Amino acid sequence: MAAYMITSTLQRVLLVAKHASFQSRCCVASSRVQYSTVYDSNEKTFDKILIANRGEIACRVMKTCKKMGIKTVAVHSDVDASAVHVKMADEAVCVGPAPTNKSYLNMDAIMDAIRKTGSQAVHPGYGFLSENKEFAKRLAAEDVVFIGPDTHAIHAMGDKIESKLLAKAANVNVIPGFDGVVENVEDAVKIAGEIGYPVMIKASAGGGGKGMRIAWNDDETREGFRLSSQEAASSFGDDRLLIEKFVNNPRHIEIQVLADKHGNALWLNERECSIQRRNQKVVEEAPSTFLDPETRRAMGEQAVQLAKAVQYSSAGTVEFLVDSNKNFYFLEMNTRLQVEHPITECITGLDLVQQMIRVAKGFPLLHKQEDIPINGWAIESRVYAEDPYKSFGLPSIGRLSQYQEPINLPKVRVDSGIQEGSDISIYYDPMISKLVTYGATRAEALQRMEDALDNYVIRGVTHNIPLLREIITHPRFISGDITTNFLPEEYPEGFKGHQLTSEGRRELVATAAALYVSAQLRSQRFLGNLRVSTTPQERRQWELCVELEKGSHAVAVSRSGSTFTVEVDGVKVEVSGEWNLASALLPVTINRTPRVLQCLSRDAGGDITLQYLGTQFKVRVLSQLVSTLSAHMPEKVPEDTSSILRSPMPGSVVAVSVKPGDVVAEGQEICVIEAMKMQNSLIAVKAAKVKSVHCKAGETVGEGDLLVQLE
Repeated sequence: MAAYMITSTLQRVLLVAKHASFQSRCCVASSRVQYSTVYDSNEKTFDKILIANRGEIACRVMKTCKKMGIKTVAVHSDVDASAVHVKMADEAVCVGPAPTNKSYLNMDAIMDAIRKTGSQAVHPGYGFLSENKEFAKRLAAEDVVFIGPDTHAIHAMGDKIESKLLAKAANVNVIPGFDGVVENVEDAVKIAGEIGYPVMIKASAGGGGKGMRIAWNDDETREGFRLSSQEAASSFGDDRLLIEKFVNNPRHIEIQVLADKHGNALWLNERECSIQRRNQKVVEEAPSTFLDPETRRAMGEQAVQLAKAVQYSSAGTVEFLVDSNKNFYFLEMNTRLQVEHPITECITGLDLVQQMIRVAKGFPLLHKQEDIPINGWAIESRVYAEDPYKSFGLPSIGRLSQYQEPINLPKVRVDSGIQEGSDISIYYDPMISKLVTYGATRAEALQRMEDALDNYVIRGVTHNIPLLREIITHPRFISGDITTNFLPEEYPEGFKGHQLTSEGRRELVATAAALYVSAQLRSQRFLGNLRVSTTPQERRQWELCVELEKGSHAVAVSRSGSTFTVEVDGVKVEVSGEWNLASALLPVTINRTPRVLQCLSRDAGGDITLQYLGTQFKVRVLSQLVSTLSAHMPEKVPEDTSSILRSPMPGSVVAVSVKPGDVVAEGQEICVIEAMKMQNSLIAVKAAKVKSVHCKAGETVGEGDLLVQLE
């Protein structure tokens, strides 16, 4: 039986006082968002809304509710008791322990919370129960309004098999494929063969990239069927799968729709979502560089046709695959608020959460199709606690020891549900925030995104900012020549971080040398005076050695005020700045070009870690004498990883496929690790005999834990 707790008024007051700094940060963020909530006091909606979600989307809904004068109720698991969305709400109710099936998916507990708080309506956010027709039915049975479409639309569009048939009937273009449920593995192989490889195996009730696999042959179909059905059961409680033709090298473009209960429906332009990894979006933008007005209108009209066919009423998203000839095919309809909705709000000026609340109360839409503009350009980067060097992003866990959002920059919006001190756990999605920039042109929005990523401070967890910055500065992305295969095509050997040019190397070496000298000079002073009065006059020239990426550079440094001239490989580099070593950010000017670096760590031995152009670089700065002596130090022999299998991420062991004494072939599955509801098959990198197994199904493992050892 879940434990329930309603935070008392006194506790609420104490929480508000304790986290006043957070509340002020939210106010700053709210003043910079590119949408407006125009509240009509004569338009009565709800007195109290419960948000059946967590994290950034719960916070996002609460912000609009507060503007509309609506009280909010948060639900939370026991590990989320101190989460930001709990502090933002007027009331909070604990609905169970950390696992999602015992808390955020626990309908009984959430229904009890609704009754206890007297909530009149529920906003489900995205994920969890947002597309669960049974939840919507239970709310309707108790006269509680579900802020979303009715159960018929949820059922029709939530089932990918039925939605495809309905789309066909509504004259919406669809992808060729099998229109029924795939019964078993052999049935999957047979159907895939009939359709023709490659095929996409996907969960019928799925979304968010979960339960999806591409198969190019029979063996991959068998493995994909197994893993997709397990993921689907874990994420959605429904392991049914469908198979359809995989459209190679497509774009993923979606149309935002908005409909009311009076037969009115609009399309709010498109979002380009082609930059993906493992079928999950990474960077989105609105509008798309690819669509012309005619194609945009055709896609929008088909999206509205589908919405009207299922009597849709709320905000929803119709997703399409678009080929190189601008032929588009219906993919799925998400009957909820989409993760990337902020970029639509930026270019249209509409608050989609407010529109959902109005529609749920029964009000008609305020706008007509000709009222919907495309004003400017918006880009969203999904900032995750992930290691981008592992399959473009495997989850990372930890505590945010330092956290600073770049909301001081103009036209930057950050939707987040965390703050300094928050924990990123294995139980939930590893998203840190949605970073959105807006500009009159795409070039302006991209430049603002570049600046925002450089000024974003995240310490304590591994994050994907290096990958995000490389994407938005990549020439191919800037040109708009992208498909869903962008990442594997541009980084076929995996993401390696920013690759330094000769000029970039000199900039980084010069900045590290200047930072090292600044630290040395600072250590000689106390309250502005030299620590020892007999210390000779401060030096103004230094001969140093800087080691970077297995290369060594002899540098000469001279100083004039806060400006350093550093000679690197015979080229002089001028670096100036305030050199505030206590700041998380290190703004400098390098040869008259402004840059923002971050000093992540430095020690007395000259080891410095700098974040430069998004990527972390380890630099060692030594005096000439120490550099000469360090050449005689023995090197640490790296571990032979070919005979051991370590967990690449924190998670839980779903299955172990080997035992001691088994002989495995290269590429054979050894075990399956689940992290954030995504299942990852770990394989042997060579043919060998299993020496020992150090894990079993059901166990929780950390990143780097030894799983299996081979002979």
